[in-house]
Amino acid sequence: MEPKQKFIPKWIAWEVTEKCNLQCIHCRASSDLSAPTGDFTTREAFKLLDDIASYCKPVLVLSGGEPLLRSDIFEIAKHGTELGLKMAMATNGVLVTDKRVAKMKESGIRICSLSLDGSTSEIHDNFRRQKGAFNAVIRAAECFRRNNMQFLINSSFTRRNQHDIENVYKLAKNLGAKAWYMFMIVPTGRGEDILSELITKEDYEDILKWHYRAEQKEDELLMRPTCAPHYYRITLQEAKKEKKKYERRNLTFSTGGNKGCIAAQSICFIDCFGNVNPCSYFPITAGNVKKIPFKEIWENSQLFNDLRSFDKYKGKCGECEYISVCGGCRARARAIYGDYMAEEPFCSYVPLASKTGKKKQV
Repeated sequence: MEPKQKFIPKWIAWEVTEKCNLQCIHCRASSDLSAPTGDFTTREAFKLLDDIASYCKPVLVLSGGEPLLRSDIFEIAKHGTELGLKMAMATNGVLVTDKRVAKMKESGIRICSLSLDGSTSEIHDNFRRQKGAFNAVIRAAECFRRNNMQFLINSSFTRRNQHDIENVYKLAKNLGAKAWYMFMIVPTGRGEDILSELITKEDYEDILKWHYRAEQKEDELLMRPTCAPHYYRITLQEAKKEKKKYERRNLTFSTGGNKGCIAAQSICFIDCFGNVNPCSYFPITAGNVKKIPFKEIWENSQLFNDLRSFDKYKGKCGECEYISVCGGCRARARAIYGDYMAEEPFCSYVPLASKTGKKKQV
């Protein structure tokens, strides 16, 4: 097993409420306006931030649901900022206004993310199951830009909108986003209802190769595929073909590094009841911060340490020479096979060990 000290929390997403004003087809929490707010009072929220900050100073993303539905969200953000945490917010954009952006800046929130899943209202609104959702994102981006608030755009894709990937990338750039993150759906929550819409292995590979080519040409917009760990195998393979070293720029508010699945390695997710999961799409709990200190959960939970034990990965992932840069999506393995240590189900690569019987590390 890798030394524990190597695994430091660099990015934590905290679901401050599960309640949401949209009903997106892929929502990991099946959120809507009837979903629970959670049970963190303002005082308990402060206590959680105190606990985290006493151990590490990661990027802390106030997420949801829709975080702007919490009336005390800016108090929480301000407290985190005062503790030295790098505060960020993930919003769907519907509730973003000049007044709220001013409060974000006053509370120390330094960057926000918006979700954009189509280059037109027809595509995006279908994905988000809410008419007007696309226009809300456009308005929010304009509002952020007008108020000098940095923002990035997250885009999720299935078969219903994969044809629009390049157009969404171009729109994100035109809107003035600092970064664009292409999410490959992990079927959890409402996403389990659209298993038939998951992008095929073959298309997955082609899309990631397209992303590599686009990233190599891009000099303005930071790009990073998410929940697509085999991208880091592809970058090495493609760079080798071109006889060059793959290099990428980094973003302060990103998880950083050239590693695929980093669940429980440099990131984690805390839900609105205090349960700590490896990532947002991994509905298995390592412990609850209302009962156990965050540091103890991060360092000692069996679940987190399993995910750090690369030599115990199964199937193709266990044989693969790219295990240290990819690792396969552990949440997707759990969702498809019921075993988070199983091989990545949407990878078409055949490891050299499967051909030669000898495992090699890249």
